[in-house]
Amino acid sequence: MPIVLYAQPRDARVMDVGFGWAKNTVNTAVFRKNSLVSNASFQFISYYDGEGFLILGKRRLNSDRWTLKRTPYSGHASDAHNVISMMIDGDGYLHVAWDHHNGRLRYAKSLKPGGLELGKEEAMVGSEENSVTYPEFFALPTGDLLFFYRDGGSGAGNLIINKYDVAKRQWKRLHTNLISGEGLRNAYWQAYVDKKGTIHVSWVWRDSPDVASNHDMAYACSKDGGLTWQRTDGTTYMLPIIAENAEYAAQIPQQSELINQTAMAADDEGNPFIATYWRASDTTIPQYKIIYWVDDHWQVKSLNFRSTAFSLSGHGTKEIPISRPQLLVTGKGRKSSLLLLFRDRERGSKASVLKLNNVHQDDFEIFDLSEHGLGAWEPTYDTELWRNKKRLALYVQQTDQKDGEGLLEVAPTAIKVIEWKPDFGE
Repeated sequence: MPIVLYAQPRDARVMDVGFGWAKNTVNTAVFRKNSLVSNASFQFISYYDGEGFLILGKRRLNSDRWTLKRTPYSGHASDAHNVISMMIDGDGYLHVAWDHHNGRLRYAKSLKPGGLELGKEEAMVGSEENSVTYPEFFALPTGDLLFFYRDGGSGAGNLIINKYDVAKRQWKRLHTNLISGEGLRNAYWQAYVDKKGTIHVSWVWRDSPDVASNHDMAYACSKDGGLTWQRTDGTTYMLPIIAENAEYAAQIPQQSELINQTAMAADDEGNPFIATYWRASDTTIPQYKIIYWVDDHWQVKSLNFRSTAFSLSGHGTKEIPISRPQLLVTGKGRKSSLLLLFRDRERGSKASVLKLNNVHQDDFEIFDLSEHGLGAWEPTYDTELWRNKKRLALYVQQTDQKDGEGLLEVAPTAIKVIEWKPDFGE
């Protein structure tokens, strides 16, 4: 049986950072890749301050003291889509993208390795850069970077992928239309790069700007740095991937309260795991789900600990009683362990974590990592610190979101980083 705990783990470490914009959830949207990122020595952070300026910060990994710098760049923080994303390349340069919702690319990189001073805004490849949304960076084992974004609007956008060559210090286009909505729909994706360098992408289709039109969970992977893409059986996709030729990890009808832009990960053997939530047809209560590949087939695990019903419908950024989840996986195959990061009004809207020592069992534990409620916060974490040291570093800030794109008249709120190294009994 699950063990539900309402206390912070004793070994969780809480660090104060500063104060950030809190009139909506632009600092705390789940699709920030990343809010926190580290290399062997330092951890970096980014957020909008109370006036909408881009703040960068860093600390030594063995220190609680942050150095913060207000950059000359600002964004339209009044739109909760306009998140800040960042990553470190193999030479130690920080790459930052911000302020995107169907607008021009805004991108800069640090002037020196490990530095907080950004250079001038610049283009990447110079085309398909005028209608950018959902910028996400991913680091490859080579030190190169990937940059994913949507080109076009909700319901009719395409997935673009650029690649940064760290040796040449130059971006190139890999795909202008990796996943095509054919003008009828668009893919809302989540991606992950495993330790072998395999790129995993999964997505739901949305047939209109209405979130209730989300359906199905599709999957593709690349083992050559993003050039070619395969299904789990090794067959190669003819590109672009469309609804008709996609592999489906789970078939989920519209009107199922299926959320978009959640999280995925992979175990130590490169088997994909996807975290999301939806409502089964025989209930009104959406539950968090784990979709994962094991023993040569897809399985779905429902984590049935919720008891409150809700419904998704309409346009814009929604005020929802639970957050989209993040997923961290360790171990191999049938013995994989995982952490599911989430926020649920049933638990006082705190930063919570579900810890499951074996994906095929149900004896999970749930902890609250924050002491107080966080409003409409969603989890974002340092992917590289988890990858390299199996330590969780979580960006935490109390933020709220009016339904649609409304703003709250509130003062900036405190930003904290909570660090925790879970024990899976290995």
